[in-house]
Amino acid sequence: MGIVTNQSFKNTITTYLGFGIGAINTLFLYTYFISDVYYGLVAFILSSANIMTPLMAFGANNTLVKFYSTFRTKNSLNSFLTLMLFLPLLLIIPIGVIGSFSYEIIGELISQKNAVVKDYVWYIFIVAAVMAYFEVFFAWTKTQMLTVFGNFMKEVFHRVGVMLLLFSVYLKWIDVEQFIKGVVIVYSLRMLVMMLYAFSIRLPVLKFNRIDNIGAILKYSSLIIIAGSIATIILDIDSFMLGLYIPIEKVAYYGVAIYIATVIAVPSRAMQQILQPLTAKFLNEKNKVALKDLYIRSSQTLFVIGGFIFLLIVLNINELYLLIPEEFSGGLIVVFFVSIAKLYDNLMGCNNVVLFNSDYYRVVLIFGVILTILTVLLNMVFIPMFGINGSAFATFLAISIYNTIKIYFVKKKFNMMPFNADTGKVCLLLVISISIFYFWDFPFHPILNIALKSILITLFYVIIILRLNVSEDISVLIKKYLKIK
Repeated sequence: MGIVTNQSFKNTITTYLGFGIGAINTLFLYTYFISDVYYGLVAFILSSANIMTPLMAFGANNTLVKFYSTFRTKNSLNSFLTLMLFLPLLLIIPIGVIGSFSYEIIGELISQKNAVVKDYVWYIFIVAAVMAYFEVFFAWTKTQMLTVFGNFMKEVFHRVGVMLLLFSVYLKWIDVEQFIKGVVIVYSLRMLVMMLYAFSIRLPVLKFNRIDNIGAILKYSSLIIIAGSIATIILDIDSFMLGLYIPIEKVAYYGVAIYIATVIAVPSRAMQQILQPLTAKFLNEKNKVALKDLYIRSSQTLFVIGGFIFLLIVLNINELYLLIPEEFSGGLIVVFFVSIAKLYDNLMGCNNVVLFNSDYYRVVLIFGVILTILTVLLNMVFIPMFGINGSAFATFLAISIYNTIKIYFVKKKFNMMPFNADTGKVCLLLVISISIFYFWDFPFHPILNIALKSILITLFYVIIILRLNVSEDISVLIKKYLKIK
């Protein structure tokens, strides 16, 4: 776990830096500098683009990581890399052509509830395309076991760009229309910088020679589109569907709540960058011992870190909502449901990576398709009844069901589980911490209250985690940086 811990720690730092900047954007700059309608519009554009990204990428980013270590000669490897560079165009070009001829129909369809969306359909396509190629170039660097710069670009670059654009709106250097165009440009620049970095590590040598296992590669790429789409749909379909059912400004309220809860997923996102190539390597080498160790330790590490962040969010959420406009406070229940779902994601460790890099990904895709349909149906039922709270509950149910199925499947096929006695200890610690600190408030300004309460929670949690030694990697890391023997 040395390379995992090292790069994961660096990735976690850059990811939290990105989320910190994003938090300023989401909680303050967006809410005060532009109207709720345009905030909701930006959230809708980005969520829709995220949903389209796996389709646009044609699975090339995942296929790169899975098959890279199977090639033994330079010619075959260069031919494979050439294929990965051009593969996304097989869908991006046709989708663009169809979109140009069907623009009015598509615009009318998705703007029935909110007319402002119609003029921005092309923005969704452009952002989705550059997001797709960004993931391909990021995967290019992952194959070299280099993830830190790519993670910085993925988490920090665009958020800094958006922050600068928001201040430009506030200073009246640009208007809101120009701001939205600027967001598209920022995502495009991010992709170009990632491309230059990837090519500086390994310059592509264009080879169009026949690839021996081309059938397996294309089959995996085609099917992994569904896998990527399923994961993205479960995460982003709620914001998209809210835009179809309720006024778009409420999508902004939901977006703030989701952003707060998503902070829990940061350690998982950071660690997955290096877990992905390592897991693929162990699977290709059929190293079951190393794979099982990686599975258990990644789960323990992520659950401990995710549990700590979960506590900081849940125990400070009431004070946090006092700092932003009152109309956004309707997302409290959203934060609660989505936080639990994200914590469950952390508990799974490298489960997703194991499944999508193994020969069993086809079966999991069937579960995913069924669950995607269930997610859409749940949103259709609960959004009209409960608005943004209904969408959050639908997301919670969908993620919980999907994760449980995947854990059971890995147990059945690989005979390994991410849980052990230490998992139960962490669960008990979380319950005790909530019981102690939830009703413990200070009579000061919300910022001071959050700071004081967070210090107490941190001291309590770190001391207990060290005493229990539930994660060797976490204990070593804490002792290293606190200089404890």
